Amino acid sequence: MSADHEKNTLDKKKAAWISLIVGGFMFVSKISAYLLTGSSAIFSDAAESVVHVAATSMALYSIYLSSQPADENHLYGHGNVEYFSAGVEGLLIIIAAITIIYTSGHDLIFGVQTQQLGIGTTIIGAAGLVNLVLGLYLVKKGKQTNSLTLVADGKHVLTDSYTSIGVVVGLILVLITGFTLLDPIIAILVALNILFTGYKLIRESIGGLMHETDKETLALIVNKINEIKKEYWIDLHHLRFWKSSDRVYMDFHLILPHYFSVKQSHMEEEYLEHHLHSILTNCSVRIHMDYCKENVCKYCGYAECKERLEQRSINFKWDTHRMLGDPVYTVPVETLSV
Repeated sequence: MSADHEKNTLDKKKAAWISLIVGGFMFVSKISAYLLTGSSAIFSDAAESVVHVAATSMALYSIYLSSQPADENHLYGHGNVEYFSAGVEGLLIIIAAITIIYTSGHDLIFGVQTQQLGIGTTIIGAAGLVNLVLGLYLVKKGKQTNSLTLVADGKHVLTDSYTSIGVVVGLILVLITGFTLLDPIIAILVALNILFTGYKLIRESIGGLMHETDKETLALIVNKINEIKKEYWIDLHHLRFWKSSDRVYMDFHLILPHYFSVKQSHMEEEYLEHHLHSILTNCSVRIHMDYCKENVCKYCGYAECKERLEQRSINFKWDTHRMLGDPVYTVPVETLSV
């Protein structure tokens, strides 16, 4: 394990432990506020804190598991467990939202008795501010360490914070107007927002497990290859990559002049790996070297080639479509970007 990877893992574990400990304190505070007030809105906030503690516990376990090295049963490592963890967190959030809607609907129909809302509102407001700081911290750390689990946990905590702020505003209105039915109405609105957050987490989780293309990472790779491209690189095609936790697995084909030795080809591979590691620190690169054929000369811009059979007559861009596609000499000329 490299020093950078080990530091990333330690940072992820530290952030997850902080999230779990703070989440525990938030749960105790919010459930106390609910027992004190009997407020449906505060119950909705407390219910989400239960989910936070459960989800963060699983997130912490998934981070520990994903940091384990590859073995005979998991040749690509254990990183995909983070996608599973994020999906479970999204599912728990949806279950919490449905519970809140059911409870609040009951209170809306049969009425609700609240008490000491001033104290409860203060507790929820303080909890919301703490969660705002925690959520921003987790999202930042998640992006720094390429951890979907931490980003998902951070977004959940931020949703929890926004929920608390909404609850506080609503309870203040209840205190001012005396209209107690506002309390379950606010709780239902909060639950609908929570539902949307849960859906987004599950959507991201499924995307990761299905190896959905990360457009930002793809653009990063394409731009870097164009930046370091050499004139005797004739074509790059069949670019593929997928992410597992903080690791990126990448492979593609590169066409080189047919007279290049194995050593020369290997040096080009090392050159590419070095520069790709500069943008994706923890990545695994596999390059299939292809040799040029007679019908490739018309696409080749290597001016020093002494075995050229014809001059270059077709120019094309090394754009995303080209790198993801088939070899340049197999596609219609009119489809090439120039």
